[in-house]
Amino acid sequence: MPNKKIDEQLEASHYRLTQQRKAVLDVMRENIGCHLTAEEVLVKARHKVPNIGIATVYRTLERLVSMQILYKTLFDGGKYRYEISIQEDHQHHHIICVSCNKIFEVEESLLNSLEHYLEQQGFEIVDHQLKIYAYCPQCKAEKV
Repeated sequence: MPNKKIDEQLEASHYRLTQQRKAVLDVMRENIGCHLTAEEVLVKARHKVPNIGIATVYRTLERLVSMQILYKTLFDGGKYRYEISIQEDHQHHHIICVSCNKIFEVEESLLNSLEHYLEQQGFEIVDHQLKIYAYCPQCKAEKV
């Protein structure tokens, strides 16, 4: 989601950007394509606002998710990771390396035929997430 669209979304929802909230949003804007935990956001936000607390970070992240500015995905270990929403019709697919734990985005609309089938069966799809676990090319090469 481009910065202008984010600003419009914030204004339309009358969400007041305090210094702490702005720090959280700035961290997410500066880390497009990254999947950050709340704790990682906290560490980065403290460079901007040293007294920001984890509760403020969690509340801000959740509010930005509810406004569809951020995506929230549950990964292994029960940790949610957040990423900024780049596009409105974003298909959420990830490949997670089982060796180095890097997360790679897959931008292809791989599940379109499945979604179409489910809609024909009467389902109303709200969202989906696909996670594939594999060795990334670098870790695969190191295994050999």
